[in-house]
Amino acid sequence: MSALAAIAAQHGLAPVGVRPPLRRYVAEVWRRRHFAVVLASSKAYARNQGGYLGQLWAVLTPVLWACVYLVVFGVVLRTSRGVENFPGFLVIGVFLFHFSTSSISNGSKSITGNSELIGSLEFPRALLPIAAVMAELFTLLPALAVMLAVVPLTGEPVQASWLLLAPAVTLQWVFGTGVAFVCARLVADHRDLGRLVPFVLRVLMYTSGVFFAIDHYVRDDTAAAVLQHQPIAVYLDLGRAALLEGVTVGPAMWLWGLGWALLAGIGGFWFFWRAEERYARG
Repeated sequence: MSALAAIAAQHGLAPVGVRPPLRRYVAEVWRRRHFAVVLASSKAYARNQGGYLGQLWAVLTPVLWACVYLVVFGVVLRTSRGVENFPGFLVIGVFLFHFSTSSISNGSKSITGNSELIGSLEFPRALLPIAAVMAELFTLLPALAVMLAVVPLTGEPVQASWLLLAPAVTLQWVFGTGVAFVCARLVADHRDLGRLVPFVLRVLMYTSGVFFAIDHYVRDDTAAAVLQHQPIAVYLDLGRAALLEGVTVGPAMWLWGLGWALLAGIGGFWFFWRAEERYARG
């Protein structure tokens, strides 16, 4: 250790931009969790302030997409075959899928899009993907209220199983945060990957059963099983099973949802933490 380094250590000074041990990093993220909440709420509020309708766009956007998909896929292409309550099936699918795609898309830009903040303040960079996905959660909450009001209009009764929507969305939120960690690091290291994210999300839209029943249209049993158990499709099924009488899932599907959330959440956080010192350079 050099003389200057010894003096710095003696007075409690630490190098900037050095990755701390994982346990200390987790503790620091938890200690500054309020920063992520405030950052997320400010992002969610500021996003729609430029227009006359303001925060109503948080609700109107998924509603308008649901109407478009209902006409295109329900009326024109008739993908409603195999679904008892297609309007309810579609509304839930669009709202929850929009939550996942927005979480992944904005989470992937959480490092590259906050270079000034990173260059100005010292804090665990994991707070940025966390805040990005939390902002989408705050945006989802009023949309969920609208969804819960719309679903009974499609003929579904209000029942106790609706309470299962909360754990389903929680698992989806944890999964989205984990994927945001992975995408944020990859895009920070290779900016061009950010341009591929929208294409990947579009593929997921057509393979997750957002506007069709996978088991009805995919005839190959192996392919259908793979598509039904990929994470986005799992969370759509859990949400639909909570609200729709015609959709049922067993405990195994909940285990799939829990497994994907833990794998993405823990694995994504570890993957992101491994490159912490590189984010410090902004």
